[in-house]
Amino acid sequence: MTTIRQQMMHLLSEDRYRAKEISQALGIPEKEVADHLRHIALTLGRQGRKLSIEPAMCLSCEYLFRDRKRLSKPGKCPRCKGQHIREPRYHICER
Repeated sequence: MTTIRQQMMHLLSEDRYRAKEISQALGIPEKEVADHLRHIALTLGRQGRKLSIEPAMCLSCEYLFRDRKRLSKPGKCPRCKGQHIREPRYHICER
């Protein structure tokens, strides 16, 4: 029996996923995904691997959330205040 985090690490090793896709694949609430990702990032650091994050992007003005530290989806764009935002995607890669 594997844990949710082990299942998530296996999933993210194969392809890039949004939080919603991860929650659907593993049958967990989307709100829990960011917390699991934070712990996975720490574990990967000790293993010499890295959690790669494709940043969120505002679909109205194309603002890219490059410097965002939080792993969850932003609520609104700081530039245009729009709320139509493409979620970040996560993937595990070697350093």
